Parts: sequence; C-alpha cells; structure tokens
Amino acid sequence: MGEASTANRELREHFFIRVIYARHLGGYFMKSLVFLLLAMFFSAGLASGASALISEVTEECISCHTSVSPGIVAGWRKSRHARITPMEAIKEPKLERRVSAEDVPRELAQNVVGCAECHSMNPEKHKDNFEHEGYQAHIVVTPEDCATCHPTEAKQYSQNLMSHAYGNLKNNPVYHSLSDAVNAIQSLEDMKTTVRPPDPKTEADSCYYCHGTAVEVTGKKSRETIMDEMVFPVLSGWPNQGVGRLNPDGSMGSCAACHTRHAFSVEMARKPHTCAECHKGPDAPAYKIYEVSKHGNIYSSLGKGWEFKAVPWMVGRDFTAPTCASCHVSLLITEEGEVVAERTHRMNNRLPWRIMGLIHAHPHPKSPDTTIIKNKAGLPLPTELTGEAVATYLIDAEEQEKRRNTMHKVCLSCHGYGWVEGHWTRFENTLNTTNEMTLAATKIMLTAWEMGLAKGLSQNDSIFNEAIEKKWVEQWLFFANSTRFASAMAGPDYGVFANGRWYLSRNIQEMVDWLELKLKEKREEKKQERGGRAITER
Repeated sequence: MGEASTANRELREHFFIRVIYARHLGGYFMKSLVFLLLAMFFSAGLASGASALISEVTEECISCHTSVSPGIVAGWRKSRHARITPMEAIKEPKLERRVSAEDVPRELAQNVVGCAECHSMNPEKHKDNFEHEGYQAHIVVTPEDCATCHPTEAKQYSQNLMSHAYGNLKNNPVYHSLSDAVNAIQSLEDMKTTVRPPDPKTEADSCYYCHGTAVEVTGKKSRETIMDEMVFPVLSGWPNQGVGRLNPDGSMGSCAACHTRHAFSVEMARKPHTCAECHKGPDAPAYKIYEVSKHGNIYSSLGKGWEFKAVPWMVGRDFTAPTCASCHVSLLITEEGEVVAERTHRMNNRLPWRIMGLIHAHPHPKSPDTTIIKNKAGLPLPTELTGEAVATYLIDAEEQEKRRNTMHKVCLSCHGYGWVEGHWTRFENTLNTTNEMTLAATKIMLTAWEMGLAKGLSQNDSIFNEAIEKKWVEQWLFFANSTRFASAMAGPDYGVFANGRWYLSRNIQEMVDWLELKLKEKREEKKQERGGRAITER
C-alpha cells in the first residue's frame, strides 16, 4: 500500500481512537455518524490511489481493537491478508497462487481479509456466534471459515492425521489410558500411592494442548470492558490452537497451529521453529534431531539469508537445505520451473511409514480416523503387540512405493541417486531393528502379565501404570521413536547416545533384571508358603 494509503489509514485510526475515548467518557457516537465519516475516509483513500480497501465493518473492529488489543491489530497489519484482496489473489499465476478458490463471494472479493471477514464467516454454523457492537461475530475462526478462500487446503487438512488428533487420542481407549497415566494426579499415604484421574484443565494443559481440545459454548457472561459492559460466550476447552481441535461449527483442526494468528504467515509455517512447538519432546524429537543434523546446521548457519515468503518455493535459490515444510508440505520447483513436489496440507502424502507414537513402526493408516482400527486381539492398534501389521487398515505396498518416490524426488533435488537410495536403505533397516528391540521389550512385558507379576488387560487394569509397564512405554515411545527420527533426518548422535540405541539396549537389560528379581521374589514367597503349611501340618 502506498504512502497516501498509509497516511489515510493513520488518520482513520486517529479518528477512531478519539471515538473510543469519547465512548469511554460516556459520549456514545451514533453509528450513522460513524459510517458517514467512514465513507469520507474511504473516498479519500480511493482518490489517493489506495489499491486495497478495508471493509467498513473491519474498520469499526480496528477502531476499538487498536486500543483494546493492539498486538492483534499490529500482527494483522503485517499480514498478506491486510494487503491483498481475494480477487487479486485469485488472479495470480497458478503456481504463485496462495488461494485455491476459483471464486469468492462478491462481498469479499474487493476488500482485504480483515477482522469481520474471518470472525463473521458462516454465522449459521457457529455456536459461538454472538451479538457484538451491533454485529454478529464469533470467537473461534476455523478451517471451514478459511475454506472460503482455501478450499483445497482445508479439504486436504481434514484428511490429515493432525485434524483427527483429538478424537484419535480421546476415543481410543489404549491411547487415552496412556494419557491418563501421564496426567493423573498422584499422592502418597502410608507408603501407598493413590491416583486421581486428571481434570479437564490438566488435560488441556498437557496432551490436548497439541492434539486439540473440544471447544464448546457453555453459556454467556457479562463483563466490564473499556467499552462499557458487554456479553460474551463462555467457552470450555479454550484457549487452544491444537491441530485436532473440535470447533463450535463442527469442523476439526486449527490453521493457526502452523499459520499463527493474526499474521497467518507462510514464512512462519515454513520455519522449523513452528513445528517444534509439538515435535520436540522425546516422543517426537523431530526438531531436536533437525538441530543436530547437517540440514539443521545449514539452516542455522545460512537460513537468515533464505527467502521464506516465495510461492512457489525454488530449491537452490530460495533455500539450500530442507526444513520440515519443504519435505512434508510446500510446493517446490527447480530453477527451470519443474515441479518437484505439489503443495499438500495432507501431511502424510509423502510418508510411506508411520514412525512415531506407537508400539511398532508400520505402514501409514489409510484413514485419518485411527479409532476404526482393530487388531486380532480386539485392541485399537495398527499392529499386534507382537508387531504384525493390521494390513486391512494400512496403505499397501504400492501406495507406500508411491509416497516413497514422492519423498525421493524431494531428496534428489539436492542429492545424487546413490546418496538418496543409501539413506533410505539405512532408514528402513532402522525401522526393522527398532521394531525388533521393541518386540524384545514387549515379550518381557507379556511374560510379566502372564505370570501375574504385573496387572494387564486380562485383569481389567491399565497397561501403563506399573514400573515395568512404564519402562516398556519408554522403549517404544521415547527410545525407538528417537532412533527412527534420527535415522530419517540424519542426526546419528541423537539416535545413539542422546536418546536412542544405548537406551534401547539398557532398557531391555533393566526390564530383564526386574523380571528376574520379581520371579525370585515369587519363588521365595511360594517356598515360605510351603514351609508354613508344613509346620502347620506337623
């Protein structure tokens, strides 16, 4: 936007700040007068050659929120939404387009995308819709709202494991049992621990912070603001920007998980720091491994000079080493304009294997809703406890090869064929060996259950709440996962001593030692019982 447009914007903001001040003192301006003055400013903007207009409703939002929440307004001001109208975005060449809609509603086409354009979209679907200063608005902006301009991206995201992350955790009794074991509140009395189930606030502050919460309207509440008393919806499960959030309009997910509000920056989504919000712990150590990998070193050393805003993203010119987005999401092209990989918001499109979060690595699930999976034992797991894949619910070898080739093409844009093929051969070998090490720990665990040394499913007990069970969980959730990620992302030291192969082997030894100790204790107990019976009989 030009200098004249900027000056007009500042003049408008100055006017509206005065309006706010007058309102705060009790001198409420009539809306008709506000709109009359708004029209005057818009006319001035048009006359001075402003290329993008802010709608009247959004201008009124800004008039208040510049003072009420200046950080939000400032973030939006810096966004592409604040500079480009949807109609201008649609006219971009196909490869350069950031929107996938072929048309947008007439009322949106000529204005930039501002407060009102997002927070008043699809009002009939939003249970969090409420009357606000004479307009209908909602608090939670959802993928379905964003789909007005980004329908392909929203549809792809809905087919993604991430969008189902809440339900896949909440509605799977095995995973939910693990979540409860992590979040339960424990206390100690008379040398015995008592366990209290986690409350909703603890869950929202833990696993569901990333997986997403169920955001529901529980009522309305009046509170004092600098604009006098106002009534707002009361939301449970809020705040949350988790990838699988259940929204008040019935949609799943949050675009802001990666494109953080209110700038919704493609640059931010492409930088690994964004992914690190949820992929940094020992269960999914992608960012930590990236940091110590050769790719992460190049990014740390040279990344400040990269172009993260370009669409499409050109390998070698805009960036010289991969980030999470270049491998899994972004539209990549060569300097000759050849498409290396299509943009996708279905993050598993380039993933033949699922290597994190579960007992054994396995082919990727067909459906993003993993609660439908049942193994032979009746458990909602994509493998048997002994490692065999539940093939009915997983992609077949042909689809795996297709996805492997897609990722290969990304790798080949910087590496030779022999390098890439050698890397993948090592990685798939690591999947096999970590599955073997997990199976060894699982056999120890199964032995403990069978011999009554620990309580398992047959006793209707959690399989995650005893010492040996927690060590078993660490074997696959921390150590096997870390080793696989380290192999996939070329961070070998992390996969050896930091949290990988050393711990896989040490953990098995500790589990064996525990098992032998418990067996010895059990034999001693039986020996004492027999001795006691013999004395009684005499």
